[in-house]
Formats: sequence, C-alpha cells, structure tokens
Amino acid sequence: MKLLIVEDEKDLLEDLVEYFKKDFLCETASTVAMAQEKVYMYRYDAIILDIGLPDGSGLEVLEYLRTIDTDSGVLVLSAYDAIEDKVNGLDLGADDYLPKPFDYNELNARIKSIIRRKHFKGNSILAFGELEVNIGSHEVRVKGKLIDLTQKEYQLLLFFINNENRVITKESIVEHLWGDDTDIFDSFDFIYSHIKNLRKKIVKAGNRDYLKTIYGIGYKFQKA
Repeated sequence: MKLLIVEDEKDLLEDLVEYFKKDFLCETASTVAMAQEKVYMYRYDAIILDIGLPDGSGLEVLEYLRTIDTDSGVLVLSAYDAIEDKVNGLDLGADDYLPKPFDYNELNARIKSIIRRKHFKGNSILAFGELEVNIGSHEVRVKGKLIDLTQKEYQLLLFFINNENRVITKESIVEHLWGDDTDIFDSFDFIYSHIKNLRKKIVKAGNRDYLKTIYGIGYKFQKA
C-alpha cells in the first residue's frame, strides 16, 4: 500500500516515514505545490496531510483533490486547538482529523481504518475466492493455510485485489510498489519475477490461478 506524507517539519516527517515504512511504501512532500504535483501524477491509498505548510494551507491540497479523479483517503493533521481547520478539512472531504501532538499508534490505527473504509468496504479480512487476507496482521491464507509472502508480494496481492477485473500494466505495478524509486530502474522486466513468485505460492497452496496475463499490456486479477 502507498502512503503520501505531507509535512514540512523535517524531523517529524522523517519519524513518520520511519514508523510507517514497515507497512507502506512512503512518499513525501513538504509544500502545497509538491503535494499537488504528487497527487496529480500518482495514486495513493492514503494521505497524511499537515495543514500548516510554508507555501500555503494543506486545505488547498484537499480542494485540489476534489478536482481530480482520486479515491485516496485523507487524514488531516493540525494544531491542537485549531477547530476551524478540523471543520474546514472535513467539509472539504477529509476522512479523519488528528491534532498535534498525536500518538503514533492512534495515527496508524486511523490510517488503516481509512484504507479499510475507502478501499475494502470497512473489512479487516478480505475474502477473494479461496484467498483470505488479514489487513491488520498482513497474513494471507488459502483454505486456512498460511502463505509466506514477502512484503512486495503482499503489497502486489493487495494491489491486484483492489483492482479486480481491471487490466494493470507492469508500469503501474512498479510505480505503485516502488514509487519515486522507479527512476533507478533501466527496465521493468524484474517485475515478472515478483509476479511469478506470487502466483507460484498461491497455486502451490491449493488456490486457483486468478492472475491472467494480457499479452503486450499487463495483467488482470479475476476469479472467473
């Protein structure tokens, strides 16, 4: 899953990335302009959005999000007593609000709750045919049998489930799983090994092969 953290306090930004990187691919922005560019170019499962930014208000990012086709969940961060920011943020479409200073565990729980509501109909357990994915524990099972997936394989599986029956290009897969780091790759051929390993583990556990190759284009994840 992919998280955009919009925060101009360097130390706090680094702490947030360090905390969330075990569960998310984290990208960052420290200004309104950078955040708007990011959300225009990329898709995020969730956004942590600070209101106080050096070139304007985080509310401008919320307003911009309303003008583009995005289903990103947004949690607004602001000063403890800034009730007006809370009201305005929620009015503009934010999914949740948390005042500073905050508890990291609470922030984590709220972000995961937003993602469940926005992308998985509020469910903590995703059932996809014979597959069962526990979003909270990151456990994947087939007919009750636990499958050992790498972090990238787990994120890839969630990406496919969230895009059921859609044709997904290898470029969009790499962008979703590696984000800003895609520039370091000469080609995207390496994604084949991740997809091959994910498919092999699922099928070996007794699950049908839901992953269909659309030659020359990409992949489709479907039950039928």
